[in-house]
Amino acid sequence: MKSTVEQLSPTRVKINVEVPFDELKPNFDRAYSKIAQQVRIPGFRPGKAPAPVLESRIGRAPVLDEVVNEAIPAKYMEAVQTGDVRTLGQPEFEITKLEDRDVLEFTAEVDVRPEITIPDLDDLSVTVSDVEVTDEEVGEELDNLRARFGTLAGVDRPAAHGDFTSIDLSATVDGQEVSEASTSGLSYEIGSGQLIDGIDDALVGLSEGESATFTTNLLAGEYAGKEAEVTVTLGSVKVRELPEADDEFAQLASEFDTIDELKADLRERLGRSKRMQQGVEARDKVLEQLLERVDVPVPEKVLQGEIDNAKHEAIHPYDHDEEAYKKALEAQGGDPEAWENEVRTEAEKSVRTQLLLDTLADEKDVQVGDQELTERIIYQAQRFGVSPDEYIQRAQQSGQLGAIFADVRRGKALAVVVRGATVTDESGEALDLAELFGEDESEAEADDAATGADEAQEDTEAGEQDTSSDK
Repeated sequence: MKSTVEQLSPTRVKINVEVPFDELKPNFDRAYSKIAQQVRIPGFRPGKAPAPVLESRIGRAPVLDEVVNEAIPAKYMEAVQTGDVRTLGQPEFEITKLEDRDVLEFTAEVDVRPEITIPDLDDLSVTVSDVEVTDEEVGEELDNLRARFGTLAGVDRPAAHGDFTSIDLSATVDGQEVSEASTSGLSYEIGSGQLIDGIDDALVGLSEGESATFTTNLLAGEYAGKEAEVTVTLGSVKVRELPEADDEFAQLASEFDTIDELKADLRERLGRSKRMQQGVEARDKVLEQLLERVDVPVPEKVLQGEIDNAKHEAIHPYDHDEEAYKKALEAQGGDPEAWENEVRTEAEKSVRTQLLLDTLADEKDVQVGDQELTERIIYQAQRFGVSPDEYIQRAQQSGQLGAIFADVRRGKALAVVVRGATVTDESGEALDLAELFGEDESEAEADDAATGADEAQEDTEAGEQDTSSDK
């Protein structure tokens, strides 16, 4: 087999492959065997008819089709490995010559990783926010904790913002009832923004048993993006009563004996979370500087794939109807054209980031150990609420294990660069990068610290969600 690689652009190549028929004998053997199993020929058991008999019965063309369809992908991969081509995405094949019993020639156009030149990064410096924990923030954390131990009590008055209500809903579009928008006995906190636009204003001022009708745009389902008449009926009104913030509460809600000790612990936790957030901020700002300094050509087909994935996620709740999503977006004051531009911009940044960090990982010879990969899988499984085994099974079925490995490697490569940067807070104090990103000799600790910062942020958000779920 002969192959050559023709550079079409910084991100795309054409691979020219020439395969003599002598090399295709194993492919012909498999083709005859496969076809023989499918064709019934008198006098021969299934699969036992010799090649000349098969060809006399069905002709040469079906055999050639089977051989070519099997050979091209295999010979393409061989050419890729021989030419050390770093491909991205799926190739586009074209048969340029097929002379039976002589030669098969084809081309494959495919996106490739571009050559990226990394400049000197010794002068990288970023500034991150100061770590300051205010009394108000401590008070807010304490109130969140008190809310978890709060109780709901009924009140005999019109509904107001912050009240917890039980409501019935029904909706119509052009006089047609929308069954999926109807429910009864739904619990809802007024002002939480968890339901459709307009419901908060409709509920405020209603008394038990009263109803109000308002117009809104439905966000999902068969009528997504359409204007609907929604009727809400108030069933009950309750308020959350919080326990007193005293020593007794501290003993109930924590391992501390006094409220002052509990507040001190909350302050320390907030400070630790903010220090971890400093690490995330430093990492993100270093990445922004890298993207500004380094020219990263973007393969168009890879970019389009990223755009398609982003759109798929956005329109999934709308039964994958992009027009319905855009109508819903307009109903909320959004601009579909601006959304299209934003999706493309974010997708381009994502592709550039991946290519840049892959190059850095190669340059720094970043390795990923089994333990690091396992830790990431466990972390991701926890995020999605499944067991690690189930997560691995899903990743294998969707072909995502390689992507998980690549993400870990990219994170480690970025952590190496961050450790080499100068990071100061807004007060001018240099940060202890060993505390935030691990010691120089341990890239794994650096990546764990960055992951830990993300986890700390997610834990904070999860805590807020837990508080809401208690309502």
